[in-house]
Amino acid sequence: MELLARALVEWFRANRRRLPWRERPSVYGTVVSEFMLQQTQVATVVPYFDRWMRELPGFAALAAAPEDRVLKLWEGLGYYSRARNLHRLAEEVAERARLPQTAAEWRELPGVGPYTAAAIASIAFGQPVAVVDGNVVRVLARLTGDETRFSSGAAAVAHFQELAGALLDPERAGDHNQAMMELGATVCLKRRPQCLLCPWRADCRALKQGRPEELPQLERRPKVDVAVVRYWVERKGELLVHRIPPEGRRMAGLHELPTGPQLGWAEETAEPEPDRIRFVGTRGITHHRIRETILIPRRDARLPRNAEMGRLHLFWIPRENLGGLAFSGPHRRWVDHLLAERGGRRKPSRPVVI
Repeated sequence: MELLARALVEWFRANRRRLPWRERPSVYGTVVSEFMLQQTQVATVVPYFDRWMRELPGFAALAAAPEDRVLKLWEGLGYYSRARNLHRLAEEVAERARLPQTAAEWRELPGVGPYTAAAIASIAFGQPVAVVDGNVVRVLARLTGDETRFSSGAAAVAHFQELAGALLDPERAGDHNQAMMELGATVCLKRRPQCLLCPWRADCRALKQGRPEELPQLERRPKVDVAVVRYWVERKGELLVHRIPPEGRRMAGLHELPTGPQLGWAEETAEPEPDRIRFVGTRGITHHRIRETILIPRRDARLPRNAEMGRLHLFWIPRENLGGLAFSGPHRRWVDHLLAERGGRRKPSRPVVI
């Protein structure tokens, strides 16, 4: 165990990627990066992290920021509950006389689970607690040749927690945990792992058996197809948008084009006429594959009265102000595309599909 841990940390110190939260380390930067990195690739996170740190450079600045600004800075990263939890965390930290240091203390804050708590406590404070996420599961399953079939990622994490703790170098816990994550992210890949570059290749049972890609064995959730119809409603240079209310959970506070039910209409039941289709897009949320069709409403469609707009979370927004609203990543691209198209007064010969 000790030799494995030493080889891992030495490999990390020689090969680690230069990332902004490592080059300019701080407790706040560690917290922000760990929230952003949940279920998101490093290459995607880096520009968001840099902009975030310029705009909201500390816990106090984040705590004082309005939620709309926080969501706008997060726009496109997905899983927006992370942004709202990070905002709430900053509000709580800003009121404390001292920063939390142990994993148990960080667990008390919004949005901080076992993995994030261990990462923050070990990287920022040197606490000897091991991290286990999907990357670490993959590394340990292959190292040990573990053929257990797991019903979920959470079950796999729980299974390997003890082994990860036994491997941990308590004197270099922060580097050790980052090394485990780095190994899974850059070498021990899901597909085509770079085994010749691995510091543990001589001890890896899956490599010796010639089947590293077969481990770990995780049950896959089947994809669920969902169809959504939305409407592009424009008048006098303003676009009608729907703000997702707090009960919307993951997407609360974001804006979107309204659906029929949100406008008080019955949902589309028949195939829409081609000349009304302005856009067809697809996106994925968890295990759902969502196909969204954006229509121009019929001429006889009745809009909600002004008195009903607030209750329905509907707002008329001038075109020039749409850039300041927070949309999900796909919706931002779709809205920008249609704004450019309609601003140019050109009518597509067929629906746009992205």
